[in-house]
Amino acid sequence: MPRGFDVESAAHHLRRRDRALGAWMRRIGPIQADPRWRKPFDTVDALARAILYQQLSGKAAATIVGRVETAIDSPRLRAEAIDRVDDAALRACGVSGNKLLALRDLSRRALAGGIPDSRRLSRLPDEAIIERLTEVRGIGRWTVEMLLIFRLGRPDVLAVDDLGLRNGAQRVDEADLPPTPKQLAARGEAWGPYRSLASLYLWRIADAPA
Repeated sequence: MPRGFDVESAAHHLRRRDRALGAWMRRIGPIQADPRWRKPFDTVDALARAILYQQLSGKAAATIVGRVETAIDSPRLRAEAIDRVDDAALRACGVSGNKLLALRDLSRRALAGGIPDSRRLSRLPDEAIIERLTEVRGIGRWTVEMLLIFRLGRPDVLAVDDLGLRNGAQRVDEADLPPTPKQLAARGEAWGPYRSLASLYLWRIADAPA
């Protein structure tokens, strides 16, 4: 499957299908294609960082990631490097017990050949990737959906459990409450097959000044 999509065509589709969203899109302006869509990446590194960032502020998580990079003596959180370091060294970096177990499960699966690299992921459909990667301890559907949008550039991903997206949809529809995940999924049917670009706009709409 190709990585990335034609953002201009996607924007035209969204404006045509959803006038309320289209008004916000004109206010915010164009969103450019993400340069990461064209770059190879290390799946284990991306997932390990996602695990370490869970439930922490960006600054705190970045500090812990930096310590782990130092402990494993590598700027990439590769399975082999993680596997070489003992539990005590990782805990000393600030890695919690649950995250340590998740990193161990990730590295074990990767060393056994169970984690597809970016090229193999590029050949799999979205749901197959979600099913495969959520087998890893500590990796949920939302994490994989972010990988699909920001790393693989898949065009039609809508993370309905994301509060930012729900808040953005609430502003678009001038609703009293954010939609439930089920309601957002139904609302997003009009945006297919470019729900990823709709998501990028909804995040910005949620953060836009009143």
